[in-house]
Amino acid sequence: MNRIPDLRGEHLRLRELHAGDHDTFARILTHRALTRYLGNDRMDAAQAHDAFAQCLAQPHTHPRRKYTLAICAPDDDTMVGTMGLLVEDYGSNAMLTALVMLPGAPVRGHGHEAGRLLMAYAFGHLGLHRIWAGHRSDHHHMAQIMHAAGLRPEATLRQLFRTRGCWHDVTTYATVAPEWKRQATETELAILDSTPRPVEPVPR
Repeated sequence: MNRIPDLRGEHLRLRELHAGDHDTFARILTHRALTRYLGNDRMDAAQAHDAFAQCLAQPHTHPRRKYTLAICAPDDDTMVGTMGLLVEDYGSNAMLTALVMLPGAPVRGHGHEAGRLLMAYAFGHLGLHRIWAGHRSDHHHMAQIMHAAGLRPEATLRQLFRTRGCWHDVTTYATVAPEWKRQATETELAILDSTPRPVEPVPR
């Protein structure tokens, strides 16, 4: 099983999903406002249930390519959001995905920390070299979060995906391991210093 340890920051904690997270996970994926800027349309209850089952199965895959984690307060196991990582099949790259927090969550305002914790794990334990992320170009608040996470602008991908009947441009950001490590915090460096485990190639 390819489970990751809890990743603890100053304001929040990332952990693997467990069965008790079903209702919160489904609330996120079926909520009109919370899915507004995601790359997929709002799901119905059955679709959200199936998506949750697929996420629970991620630690049982080998090699593991998808990481969908729960965001929690440091000392509370209640799930209040999601953060994800998709390891790509080529090179040594991964994409940050699915940063969503519930309204009123005690960790709101610290979404960048969720990204930074997961990047520290990816650059350290997974041995990745490059991480990128993107947001809809009309989601202006995300630019600040991307910069706080240590990512820098790269490009605008025109009409990359279609939701709610409209095509959307996506602004992308990226960083590479040597560059990002120079501005990592002590907490992040501790995660980075875990034994690197290079991602295995997908069998062809």
